Amino acid sequence: MKSFVLSLLLGAPDAAAAGAGPGSFISTLVPFAMIIAIFYFLIIRPQNKKQKETQRMLSALKKGDKITTIGGIHGVIQSVKDHSVIVKVDDDTKIEFSRSAVSGIEAPAREDKSEKLEDKKEEEAEKKEDAAEAPKPKFSLFRK
Repeated sequence: MKSFVLSLLLGAPDAAAAGAGPGSFISTLVPFAMIIAIFYFLIIRPQNKKQKETQRMLSALKKGDKITTIGGIHGVIQSVKDHSVIVKVDDDTKIEFSRSAVSGIEAPAREDKSEKLEDKKEEEAEKKEDAAEAPKPKFSLFRK
């Protein structure tokens, strides 16, 4: 065992390794290439996607967005500056955070109920129009 370790450290050719040639180099290189590919697709690529998504979210921050900070503070954005946002936490409490401290956007702070009702009415009208435009079959296998 001691001579095997010494031969590896000193680079002395082993009798079994001397006859292996270029085939052993390729068979050693393929597993390393596969490991690198697995790391890329399972770790590096998803991390880059998440980072780009976070950058898009931070650049799209606007007044009225309901946010959560990395510290768990929930609030509504009052104003947006170059590198920070002012968040209204309570009626009289406003806190300035760095943009990078925002972990996520929950939803717009307020949506007008009348807008929601109008959207529902428009959707119902579209469904009725689609149903009226749908061709009716000329014959049926079932009797009515």
